[in-house]
Amino acid sequence: MVFYFKSRIKFFCYAKLGFLLSLAITQGKETSNPSLTLGWKDNILSVYHPSIPGGKIDTWYLEAYCRPGSTARAWEKTVIGHRTEMVSINKERNELKLRCYLNDGVIVDHLIKAEKTGVIFDLIAKNPTGKISEAHWAQPCIRVGEFTGKGTKSTDDKYAYIKSCFVFQDKNDIPDFLPTKNWKLKARYIPGQVWCPIGVNRNDVNPRPLHPAVPYKNIIGCISKDKEWLLASVWDPSQELFQGVIRCIHNDFRIGGLKPGEQKKIRGKMYLMKNDMKAFLDVYDRDFPTSKKVIKTQ
Repeated sequence: MVFYFKSRIKFFCYAKLGFLLSLAITQGKETSNPSLTLGWKDNILSVYHPSIPGGKIDTWYLEAYCRPGSTARAWEKTVIGHRTEMVSINKERNELKLRCYLNDGVIVDHLIKAEKTGVIFDLIAKNPTGKISEAHWAQPCIRVGEFTGKGTKSTDDKYAYIKSCFVFQDKNDIPDFLPTKNWKLKARYIPGQVWCPIGVNRNDVNPRPLHPAVPYKNIIGCISKDKEWLLASVWDPSQELFQGVIRCIHNDFRIGGLKPGEQKKIRGKMYLMKNDMKAFLDVYDRDFPTSKKVIKTQ
């Protein structure tokens, strides 16, 4: 009888241990995605996945760091020169570190990680100089031509891709596909379309046509050629959403300037998920919980 109870205790202990190990493995799988890998060369950040159209997403990372007062000004007077170097990439190619050196002395460190639902960006911008930096925002330029099936090999129409792209312009969880209502056509430079989030000065964005609507969610994204995949870009804080002119979309992150000795943290994510809008928004709300706050119209 004693032997029986000891055997039962051992059985339950092993069963519990097996359950805990299984849970740990499952949780590990939920936070990583072996199908997503990273690369960076010549200022292009590449996100690879074997199942998406084109096999990868290329992002000009970064296109530019920018000064305020940019909406009506010549572009060359807005840009702050910079250079980027790769600090490291791990063996699995799912974690990448970059460092940007701005001409005004600011340094921005980028920690980039691939995980189950996309790629996470954690940035630290710091000003080690004795002067105020005008670095207000920066531009990751996501190339989506091949992903949407409207790349250079498929069409000569540079803007055919925008019909696959979306923002959340109206006050609901239904994506608004481009071109949206109240589309603007006039600006210092054309074409393109800019959405300025609440809290951002409308004089401090891209000098392309500025949409009158404030985005309900700071999200810009697109649907793949085969309708199987959803790509979306989010930054916190965000300076602007931008439909660009080289088959690209932007969610440009905000720095807001840096005082001498000041540093700021910036967080972003490029989502790459199956095309299920509700599932995407659920993950987005968990990742960026402050996004649930009601956004008022400017």
